[in-house]
Amino acid sequence: MDAPSGLRNSRSEGRLTLEWHDGEHQGISHARLRGACPCSQCKAARIRGAIPLVDEAVRLTAIHPQGYGVQLVFSDGHERGIYPWEYLRALAASPG
Repeated sequence: MDAPSGLRNSRSEGRLTLEWHDGEHQGISHARLRGACPCSQCKAARIRGAIPLVDEAVRLTAIHPQGYGVQLVFSDGHERGIYPWEYLRALAASPG
């Protein structure tokens, strides 16, 4: 999947907005992104049934492009997850 045509991070709103080449705009809250981190430690915790409590005040502080996605850095210090574009689009489209 191609990268979105635009990314907008609003710290004040706690929201990442993705603009796709097909014209679709999607938004995902920073807390939802943090709770859905795809890194191995977070995945393992979810498999064990440990549901991480994410503070709604957590903010996305940096975005590092990785070609097939982005590495997201959060205000709680977590920075291990690389979010593929396809994963972000599916996450934004799913309820929750």
